[in-house]
Amino acid sequence: WIIYMALIVFYIFVMWKIFVKAGEPGWASIVPFYNTYVLFKITWGNGWLFLLSLIPFVNFVILIITYVKLAQAFGKGGGFAAGLIFLSFIFLPILAFDSSDYIGPQN
Repeated sequence: WIIYMALIVFYIFVMWKIFVKAGEPGWASIVPFYNTYVLFKITWGNGWLFLLSLIPFVNFVILIITYVKLAQAFGKGGGFAAGLIFLSFIFLPILAFDSSDYIGPQN
C-alpha cells in the first residue's frame, strides 16, 4: 500500500512538472477530471475533447493519440511517443525533467 501511494504521489509530481513546463498551473495535476482537461488542452489545443476519453473502447485510442500529441507538443519524435505509450512510467518523468520546451499542440 505504501509503495502504491508513493507511486501516485510521484505521478502527480511528474504531471505537475509537465503542466508547469506547458504554462499551465501545476496544481491542476491534483484535481480529478480537471487534470485530464488540462492534459488535453496541452496536447489537443481543446480541453473539452477529454470527454472522448469517457467513451468505452474509444478512450484507448484517444489515450494513444494523446501520448503521440504530447510527445509532439514538446518537440519529441515517434520513438519517444512509442515510449510514452508502452513505458509511460519511465518516459513521463523523462519528459518532466529534461530540457525540452513546450512548442504547443501540433496539427
